[in-house]
Amino acid sequence: MTCEELWAAFRAEGLDFFTGVPDSTFAPWMAFLSANNGQGLTDLAASNEGEAVALAAGYHLATGKVGVVYMQNAGLGNTVNPLTSLADPEVYAIPMILMIGWRGQPGRKDEPQHVKMGRVMRPLLDALEIPWRDLPAAADPAAAVIAELRALALRASAPVALIVRSGIVEGRAVAPASDRSLTREQALEWLLELLPAAAVSVATTGKTSREVFEIRERRGEGHERDFLTVGSMGLASAIALGVALQKPGAKVVILDGDGAMLMHTGNLAAIGRAAPANLYHVVFDNGVHDSTGGQRLASASVDFGRVAEAFGYAGGAAAETEDELKAAARSMLAGRGPFLLTVRVRPGARKDLGRPTTTPVRNKTELMKFLGALK
Repeated sequence: MTCEELWAAFRAEGLDFFTGVPDSTFAPWMAFLSANNGQGLTDLAASNEGEAVALAAGYHLATGKVGVVYMQNAGLGNTVNPLTSLADPEVYAIPMILMIGWRGQPGRKDEPQHVKMGRVMRPLLDALEIPWRDLPAAADPAAAVIAELRALALRASAPVALIVRSGIVEGRAVAPASDRSLTREQALEWLLELLPAAAVSVATTGKTSREVFEIRERRGEGHERDFLTVGSMGLASAIALGVALQKPGAKVVILDGDGAMLMHTGNLAAIGRAAPANLYHVVFDNGVHDSTGGQRLASASVDFGRVAEAFGYAGGAAAETEDELKAAARSMLAGRGPFLLTVRVRPGARKDLGRPTTTPVRNKTELMKFLGALK
């Protein structure tokens, strides 16, 4: 169905408040919400899915209406606590509709990080006692399912779930325009060139890890110095902290994204408290969720360097050109961490960007062998 047909089904039921973390499964719908925000509907981007559940709860408290929380099923785990301790009918009894993109659907090829959640998503919803329905591909049956779910949510005063398979919603996701010239991949090229031979990197999920892998491949280098966090959005910085504390003689570099950092900003408090001198945090700020279609973030109002300093980092800097990046990176690596460097890059990636051809377990094993030789 078209986005307009899906919106008509939601609007007919008075469902006009949307919040969450976007998913590529229904990227056209995300673009539609963003384009029409404030024109009959509200689309409020959340930093993580648990926050979105809480936003929908606040919306219900103020209006008595049902909010819609969108997410990829990978993010369902982030919602378990607020779903069971806030929205559950045995606690505050707050109705809402969870709109969940089905990655890792059994029988369809997908990335390793999506396979388990794709298989257990429905059983997990059953275990949480959350009724669910699949979104039909045609407009009229879809409208009937949405009406049924809203009625069920209100009747039970509880969350319900709408599962969306890939290809159900038609349309095109359009990444926002940008006047920035620097691409993330080019910035990564330069950064990886500057790293000492004994340095290791921990790259965030999505296109950042994919670009790191391809850069190493083009150079004929091995992958033993990089941990490619293929899932676990927002947790690359915590992984890197765990490594840095055990290997104080090695420089550990976090290759992070603005959306990922916002998802788990509290990691910065742990880094600031532990204050590892060998940890360096690079945040690529492109203002969007790149891997899910280029949906805008709230990062435009965030000064990541100042935030890091407030959490106890030794300092922060920013760069937007090749010269600025190289100078800032050299200064950072020569100095004491923890330090955060924000690199402002344009949204998007090249269309022929591949994916790692090695398994996550092999990536882990090779990195552990490399780390084992370091002090």
